[in-house]
Amino acid sequence: MDRITAIRRSLAAFVWGIFGFLPLIGLIPAVRALVHWRVVRGQFRNEWNPAAAYLNAGVALALFGLFSTLLLGAFIALAIVGAFS
Repeated sequence: MDRITAIRRSLAAFVWGIFGFLPLIGLIPAVRALVHWRVVRGQFRNEWNPAAAYLNAGVALALFGLFSTLLLGAFIALAIVGAFS
């Protein structure tokens, strides 16, 4: 992978991570951000990536969005179970 491709994929991971930050509706963008992160880390491991900060921030946003979606789903499930008890 050449450097410009790594930069573009890193920035794409950041943009997808921003959209993935939103609970529920950001589920698919968060997964896309993680896929971009995996590709860049796999193919560009031992070389300098000038957009590494964007890549890491995008993954952090995506993971936070996935975690908040899981928590929201758990709270909704508990509320539904509690309503029928």
